[in-house]
Amino acid sequence: MIEQRVLRFAPLVLLVSLAVYAATANWGMIDLKVYWTLAPNVLTDELYSIDMPFTPDFPLPFTYPPFAAAVFLPLSALPWIAARVVWQVLSLVCLWWLVRTALRALAAAQDQPYDVTWRRRALLWTAVTLWFEPVRKTLDFGQINLVLVAGVFAAMLAVRQVVAGLGVGVAAGLKLTPAISGLYFLVTRRWMAALWSIGGFLITVALGFAVSAKDSWRYWFELLGAADRVGPVGSVINQSLRGAVSRSLGYDVETSWPWLLAVVVSAVLTGFALRAAVRANDTLSAVITVQLFGLLVSPISWSHHWLWVIPLVLWLVHARRDHVLAGVWVVAVLSDVITVLINLQPSIWEIPRPWPLALLGWVYPALALVTLAVTGARGRADR
Repeated sequence: MIEQRVLRFAPLVLLVSLAVYAATANWGMIDLKVYWTLAPNVLTDELYSIDMPFTPDFPLPFTYPPFAAAVFLPLSALPWIAARVVWQVLSLVCLWWLVRTALRALAAAQDQPYDVTWRRRALLWTAVTLWFEPVRKTLDFGQINLVLVAGVFAAMLAVRQVVAGLGVGVAAGLKLTPAISGLYFLVTRRWMAALWSIGGFLITVALGFAVSAKDSWRYWFELLGAADRVGPVGSVINQSLRGAVSRSLGYDVETSWPWLLAVVVSAVLTGFALRAAVRANDTLSAVITVQLFGLLVSPISWSHHWLWVIPLVLWLVHARRDHVLAGVWVVAVLSDVITVLINLQPSIWEIPRPWPLALLGWVYPALALVTLAVTGARGRADR
C-alpha cells in the first residue's frame, strides 16, 4: 500500500519538518512575554494594573485569571531565552500528544490496537499539522493554546470521571474558554465528571484568591466579559461569529440580533450534530462538535484558538472517510489565508472593509458551520 510506504519515512519527515520550522520560526513570542513579564505582578496585587509596554499595536494586559499567573511564576523565574526554548519544546510535545490522543481514540473506535502503523501516523500527522496556521500562530505568539487543548482533549476522553472533570475544571481556571467542554459531559450524561469539573474550577478560583484577593476580586467582578480588553473584536484574526458578522456589517454587533441569530443557527446545527454523535456512540465527534460550537459563540476566537481543527481533520480522514471536507479544511489552514487578510486590513481596529475581504474573513466560522451541518445530516442518513 502507498500509505505503508509513506509511513516508513514518517520519523524522517517529522525531523525535516522540525528542522525547517526551527530555521524559520518567529522567536518574538509576544504573548509568552506577557505571561513571563506580568505574572509576577500577582504577588503585589497589581496583575491587572500594569500592562506590558512597547508592543506594536497597544499595551498588552494580562487577560487570564490570577490562578494562571500563579502557574506561570516558575516560567517567569527563568531567563527570557530559556523561557522561550522551554515553551517551544513543551508546545511541540503537546502538538504530538494532541495528534496521538486523537489517533488512539480513532484506533480504539475501530477495535484496532495502537500499533506501529498508528504511531507512525502520529509522527506523520505531527509533521503536517506543524504547518497549520493555528499551530504556527500559537508557536509564533508563544500562546498557551497547544498546552491547553492537548490537556483538555485528553481529559475529555479520559475514562475516569474524576480525571476528566478535574482536567477540564483546572483548564477553565487557567483560561475560561475550556469551560464549554462541560457541555460534552452534560450531553453524554457524565454527571460526576461535570460535578468534578465545577469543583476543579472552584479550586483554581480559591487558589487565585489565596495568592491575590485584590486581583481575584477585580478579575471576577470587574473585568470578566470585557472582550474589548482582550483585543480588537473586528480584526480578521478574530474568527468567531461575532468577529465575522461584525466585519460583514461594518460595526461591532456585540450581542445584538445579528449575533443572536448567528448563535441560534450554530446552536441548532450543533444540536443535530451532537445527537448524531451520541446515537452513533462517536465520542470524538461529540468532543469536536462541542469545541466548534465554543469557538463559534465565544466573543473572541483568535485564529490560533482553532487548534481543534487538528482532531477534526484526523476524524474526517480516518473515521468518516470524508476526504473532500478534510481537504478543504487542510487547504484553509495551510494556505495561511488569515495572515494574508491581516496584512490587507488597514488596521486591527478598523472594522469596515471591502466585501471580498469580509467574505474571506468567514473562512473558519463558515467551515465550522458546514462541518456541523454535514455531521448532523450524515447522522440522519446513517440511521
